[in-house]
Amino acid sequence: MTNFTHHVTEVEANTRVDQLLTQLVEGVSRAQIQTWIKSGLVMVNGKQVKANYRVQEKDQLGWNEPEKESIKIEPEAIPLDIIFEDDDLLVVNKPKGMVVHPAVGHQSGTLVHALLHHTDKLTTINGEDRPGIVHRIDRDTSGLLVVAKTDDAYLSLAEQLKKREAKRSYLALVHGAIPHEYGTIEAPIGRNPKDRQSMAVVSDGKEAVTYFEVVERINQKFTIVKCSLKTGRTHQIRVHMKYIEFPIVGDPKYGRKKTIQADGQALHAYEIGFNHPRTNEWMHFEIEPPKSFDDYVEKARESY
Repeated sequence: MTNFTHHVTEVEANTRVDQLLTQLVEGVSRAQIQTWIKSGLVMVNGKQVKANYRVQEKDQLGWNEPEKESIKIEPEAIPLDIIFEDDDLLVVNKPKGMVVHPAVGHQSGTLVHALLHHTDKLTTINGEDRPGIVHRIDRDTSGLLVVAKTDDAYLSLAEQLKKREAKRSYLALVHGAIPHEYGTIEAPIGRNPKDRQSMAVVSDGKEAVTYFEVVERINQKFTIVKCSLKTGRTHQIRVHMKYIEFPIVGDPKYGRKKTIQADGQALHAYEIGFNHPRTNEWMHFEIEPPKSFDDYVEKARESY
């Protein structure tokens, strides 16, 4: 294990210890931090604390980071829909139902397994279990992802996402007739305190901003919207649309239980734009939604 220490500043005072560590330790989730705390790997002033302990100025925070296990992911001959590729990056149209990278319960059949079969030139700067992955979309969300082949490409693309210079837009079919043509949803997102497996709008969450534009209202019961992201929180569009009471059709986690027959949320990442990490040329891609999305829309039109 590796030992680390940190002295709490005035600005950090009164922050939950698990929340502060999530900010201090790059690439580790809050859930992992909480596991460290339960395992006795985190100390404040030499004493074990609970995850909800609020640190005070000048507290000495110490923690031991477990050594990461080496991960071996075997390439799999899974077809890829590659929209663009050069020596620095790929733009891929991920199908609905495919997980982006290996995780608990998904040790094969992911986009990463397919990418490793396609090319051996993928950066591992974001971890050996996420080669090339700069950003993610959910398993049942289809659409465009940019994948980095080199460390320089990853750093550039990640910085553009962080500075909100990259463009990401989605199509969604939601319940209800949204009355406004345009809107901005600005509501912080964090773990749902009542269900740690889901996200929610919470007062102490991270900044989250979604812009939407109505494309079409269907039978006054459904609306097709375009959503674009200023921030990129987990499940952001799904959580925000539920928050304003227009949940996405077919969403098993945030949607309505009684809905048109659907297999996962009607959400498609149709547009992505960024500056090429080597040439700085603006790259822009759009992709039509898959048949599954069109089928949802057709079912909505047939409803009365």
